[in-house]
Amino acid sequence: MKAQSAAGQPQGAKAPAGGSAAHAVASVGACSIDHLVIVADNLDQGVAWCEATLGITPGPGGEHKLFGTHNRLFKIATPSNPMAYCEIIAINSVAAPAIKQGSRRWFDMDNAALQAAVAIEPRLVHFVANTPDVRAACAALATLNIDRGPALEASRHSRKGLLQWQITVREDGQRLFNGMLPTLIQWGKPGDAEPLRLHPRNSLPRSGVTLQSITSTHTEASALQSAYAAIGLKGVAVESGPANLSVTLQTPKGVVTLASQGL
Repeated sequence: MKAQSAAGQPQGAKAPAGGSAAHAVASVGACSIDHLVIVADNLDQGVAWCEATLGITPGPGGEHKLFGTHNRLFKIATPSNPMAYCEIIAINSVAAPAIKQGSRRWFDMDNAALQAAVAIEPRLVHFVANTPDVRAACAALATLNIDRGPALEASRHSRKGLLQWQITVREDGQRLFNGMLPTLIQWGKPGDAEPLRLHPRNSLPRSGVTLQSITSTHTEASALQSAYAAIGLKGVAVESGPANLSVTLQTPKGVVTLASQGL
């Protein structure tokens, strides 16, 4: 995998020879859109942006002690994306992250270019994909020479109990492919018989906002499409061109398109 610059330049990957990738895909299972990631400078700014842009007030979220962040959430689910919700996330200025010294927060939130952009306005920067076997999905990406990062155990308190999950986070915090290679999440603790019992989709009310489409445009579209195929991800269109993650939402304010603009 090519190294990503601090500004988030495109990544590259080469498809392996032989049938190893096909074998990995068969063992991963279906992968689906879990949630969108919108980074804000702070949560008050994020809420105000959401109200002005989408016409709704996001619901409560929680704190992530591991990374020193917190969020607000709202459901965007549809029959074709039944688990989808949106996360507005910001660094919690009064909470020090518990990650080891030298590591970075998830979603490139320590990146200077990203911080400068969201200081002006919150920005769609990434999405997270749900997988039934996060380690198998990471192994499938490894066949393409893509290091998605280790699967960390994380949790936060919710109104219905302790919400637990495993999520891929590189030590450098990079999202990869300018945010268009999804972070992978497996809900529940390892061996959980009901891993989706406390998934946010089950507690968030309908928001009036629904996900209509998601498109990843990238200069390395072929490599990105191969990565999606390796993890069994469908429903995300891939186009060739300057890097941009684009999401279309139906909202109380009409159809709204959010874009990462290459960030």
